[in-house]
Amino acid sequence: MIRLIGTEGLSPNDYVPTVLADAVAARDATRVSAAATESFNKLSSDFAFGHVRGEDRIDWHVASPGLSPARQRELLESALAQHRVGDALRGLLPTHPQYGALRTALADPMNAAQANTIRLNMDRWRWLPRDLGTRYIIVNVPAYTATLVENGVAVSRHKAVAGAIKTPTPQLSAMATGVILNPWWEVPTSISHEVAGKNGFVAVRDPVTGVAQRWRQPPGPSNALGQMKFVMPNSYAIYLHDTNAKSRFNSSIRAFSHGCVRTDKIGDLARLLLAEDGGTWDAAKVTDTLASKKSEKASFVKPLPVYIVYFTAAAALDGSIVHYTDVYHRDGAVIAALLDQPRAVMKSTAAEAALTTNSATAADAAPASTSAPKARPAPIDLQNDPLRPH
Repeated sequence: MIRLIGTEGLSPNDYVPTVLADAVAARDATRVSAAATESFNKLSSDFAFGHVRGEDRIDWHVASPGLSPARQRELLESALAQHRVGDALRGLLPTHPQYGALRTALADPMNAAQANTIRLNMDRWRWLPRDLGTRYIIVNVPAYTATLVENGVAVSRHKAVAGAIKTPTPQLSAMATGVILNPWWEVPTSISHEVAGKNGFVAVRDPVTGVAQRWRQPPGPSNALGQMKFVMPNSYAIYLHDTNAKSRFNSSIRAFSHGCVRTDKIGDLARLLLAEDGGTWDAAKVTDTLASKKSEKASFVKPLPVYIVYFTAAAALDGSIVHYTDVYHRDGAVIAALLDQPRAVMKSTAAEAALTTNSATAADAAPASTSAPKARPAPIDLQNDPLRPH
């Protein structure tokens, strides 16, 4: 497994192969046991939770259970009892077709920068929960897309506008429970000075002093949230919403918002979700409520998770890899962490991210042992995949 680890975009040297090999050569059972357990724990942890951790993930707030020490020990003992260590480890990897497509692409010849971009995006898949749910919305910020996925199939795909470089959209997960029709816009404190006192904005004042504490924009044709916003509680106040600036969807680079995700044709998406499972909010009721200009909440019969992620490489339908602009300049720092290097040695863009790769280069995509067969994953079904280009 260590010799083949390059096929998963990881470096063999991170899993102490020489210590294990030396112990085996010395025929020292105690040393072999200790070294093998250490290697297994490192492998299983990285497979289950990704090699890059903590702040190096940069504005990543998607919860994932990881692998507890107790579960790790249980997995090891089961693998040993069944003589299936490799299967136990491989079972921890993502099964999403996008991960498989990236792994397949990594086996082909490419330069170090391209290989490192694919490797870091494979690690980003390892950061995510293995079970995203049978129904979910996934927003890929660099691709500027929001996609509804049901049973592995993309059923509704939408262009999106994400946060500007100064106000980047954080990566998070939240449960969408419904939509607000004709919403008020609660102006973020950070930009309240831009609207203070302007026509069309209402001050919320301190009842004692009369001082404006915050500003709101009522429903209407000029409302920044358009006709609706998704209800998806999270500590960052990030949500999907309509917009009155539809022309932004025509731009190839769509990083313009204050952090929330403006979603093209969000009304179609909302109507689809509201009408599921006999929901009372059919298309006619939604239309009538919007026409009333009154703000009202409409709940989904089946709430669903929303994942806002940051993948700068994804597979198209034919399996070829599409590279998206690293709009927030995050790839260089993540690659540095993946290679266990200081951030300072890496430049900020993925195209320049292959400096000083040591042993962790494109060569790691092939087995370390020349006698080992080159692993090729099974063909990947990418029909209607949620991360392909829009």
